[in-house]
Amino acid sequence: MDVDTIPDFLAEQRDAVPDDLQHYFLSFEDFWERKLWHQLTNTLLDLFQEPESKPQRLDIYRKFVLSFADKINQLHLVTLALACAGCCKEPDDKERLTFLETLKEQVNKPASQDAYVYASCSVAKARLGAGNFEEARKILDESERILDNFDSVENIVHAWFYRVNAEYHQAKLEFAPYYKSALLYLACIDLDDLAKQERARIAYDLSIAALVSDSIYNFGELLLHPILESLGNTPHAWLCDLLFAFNRGDLAAYDVLAGNISKNRLLEEHKFFLYEKISLSALTETVFRRPPHDRTMSFSAISQETKVRPDEIEHLIMKALSLGLLRGSIDEVSELARINWVQPKVLDMKQIDSMRLRLKEWDSGVNQLGHWIEGVGKDVWAA
Repeated sequence: MDVDTIPDFLAEQRDAVPDDLQHYFLSFEDFWERKLWHQLTNTLLDLFQEPESKPQRLDIYRKFVLSFADKINQLHLVTLALACAGCCKEPDDKERLTFLETLKEQVNKPASQDAYVYASCSVAKARLGAGNFEEARKILDESERILDNFDSVENIVHAWFYRVNAEYHQAKLEFAPYYKSALLYLACIDLDDLAKQERARIAYDLSIAALVSDSIYNFGELLLHPILESLGNTPHAWLCDLLFAFNRGDLAAYDVLAGNISKNRLLEEHKFFLYEKISLSALTETVFRRPPHDRTMSFSAISQETKVRPDEIEHLIMKALSLGLLRGSIDEVSELARINWVQPKVLDMKQIDSMRLRLKEWDSGVNQLGHWIEGVGKDVWAA
């Protein structure tokens, strides 16, 4: 746009917006004439956060922002452009995709690779929305390689990458990678910046992924995350109870909550796997409750404590050993399991209390041993 026509353009846009937004355009003209690019960028960012500015954003970006695009922080340029991308009007999103592709190439410079990744992930999200998974994956892989070479980068870039990556894995039903990417996304943002409904949606999707994944057997990071509180006072509050039941291997609680499984298609499709998974959790919990010197257990004792059928115990132990949840050996003839290690996990208050009692027993045993040595050694014993 011709710089001589910019004042007239800003005046037209000022007249087109509600009265409470007109002060922004007075500031735009002042900062533009004085070449105060930083202040101008911040004021533009403020305007674009106003919902009522949406009809004007695309024109402002194309006819005003692009006239000084090379003079401002490129990450902020991408932020401004993304606020406009949703204003593209073609129903098939071709205009939006073209807009984002142009933006991506515009910021592809050695000095602005963070902005390039930010724009690239937006292109990947658009490709994903169009069902082009292969192209979206290529873009995300390239973005990941670039991010790995950064010493530091703005949280907004990492957050956007992890969010789009999570959406890709969710669309492909890749539960464990989705779980990891979604938690990394949450680590990069302030939860208060998310709408209540969005927090509840993410908590719901994370819970389902944790339950149906065949490689996630420790939900500790999710159970401790405040996002899970978003499910409270919602129709999905039972998911929290189900996760905690899995964490402590509580088959009785699972039986009570199992009626809710039909409410979700993925849970319903994996219901037999879910029973095996909580049975494994019951097994590891049974081993965990025992002191390290008392972890040689008969199959019948395991069946009694876990409530798992006797004919399933041997297969269950072999499965736990193969998954790395337990370490030890099986004596099939004597029907004994000798366990010497159990995978650590997050403890609830009941489990913590159980460990407290075990520590007290250990302390008492150490004291008794000390008194015995003192009594036997007599004068030879030195405190």
